[in-house]
Amino acid sequence: MDEQQTIAALAALAQPTRLRVFRLLVEREPDGIAAGELARLVDVPQNTMSAHLSTLAQAGLVRGERQSRSIIYRVDLDRFRAVVLYLLQDCCGGHASLCAPLISDLTPCCPPGEETRTR
Repeated sequence: MDEQQTIAALAALAQPTRLRVFRLLVEREPDGIAAGELARLVDVPQNTMSAHLSTLAQAGLVRGERQSRSIIYRVDLDRFRAVVLYLLQDCCGGHASLCAPLISDLTPCCPPGEETRTR
């Protein structure tokens, strides 16, 4: 991850609809959401949603996969992780105790291997 890629990702998220879409996709990982369903959930026209998804995809934050007649969008968590790590790579000037609260807050709510979600 470099500075330009990080700027592109942050710029893509710096818009209310795209941020909301990104958060919805994170919530629905790993299943993803069809583009039309995203438009309905966010209450925007499908062509507007298409433009927002394109911006997020160009920044590498989401990817679409055709399934039959729909395109299912999923968040690219590895790319988002790289953005966050780029922002934190020099955290607290090497003073681990200063970073501890931040790292604790970033600890996932669902540790690996623990399935807590019900549908």
